[in-house]
Amino acid sequence: MHSAMRTQGPFGPRTLVITTAAVLLTGWVVHAVALHKQLAVAKKDPLTGLLRRDAYNARAHRLLTRHGDDTTVVMVDADRFKQINDVMGHAAGDAVLAMMGARLTAWAGPGAAVGRLGGDEFAIVLELPAHRRVFRLEQLVLMLHTSVTLDDGRTVDVAASVGAAAPASVGSRELTVLQRAADAALYDGKHSGRAVLATAQHRTVPSLNGRRAGRSGTSVGGPTVPVITATNTTRETSK
Repeated sequence: MHSAMRTQGPFGPRTLVITTAAVLLTGWVVHAVALHKQLAVAKKDPLTGLLRRDAYNARAHRLLTRHGDDTTVVMVDADRFKQINDVMGHAAGDAVLAMMGARLTAWAGPGAAVGRLGGDEFAIVLELPAHRRVFRLEQLVLMLHTSVTLDDGRTVDVAASVGAAAPASVGSRELTVLQRAADAALYDGKHSGRAVLATAQHRTVPSLNGRRAGRSGTSVGGPTVPVITATNTTRETSK
């Protein structure tokens, strides 16, 4: 009996309690990690990997609060996207959207809010002060006017329209106001291969949830505004 007790010693009540607690803790950690991953996935668009609207809005508001007048809001709209879907197929359209998401993420950097608002419409909020704004927007236009090669070897010529707004030039730090102005500026330069910088006049354009009312149109009358033009401009006739 003495020998048997010595054999059981390492597996006594205290060891069992510690082992049980460790197993339970490990289980909770695994559960917490899985839950965190599920929440992270729920915040992102499955096709592009960009933030969904609610997650984008939350991060965008934080950036505006943190960086103030050094914040820039950028709206992006793919050009000729319906034509790509109709002529080359929806798989090609999906590939273009996924590539646009990757390019927007790479351009904006890890600290930005990059969201897919729906369809081929995207929004970015990032720290981008005035002295760097023109150069960085030129970079973005060039990136978005670079063709996409599909898995089957076909090449898709892509383009996108870009509008940008900053608190100082628009006269507001409200996200919906800045998005409205950037969206209106985008349509001033639709299909032109240029980024348009919004002015205070663009904030008066009617909107819904920070986007221009009647957004399916391709032109909006407006003021003369500063523009940023890509060197490899793609001319388009329809969205």
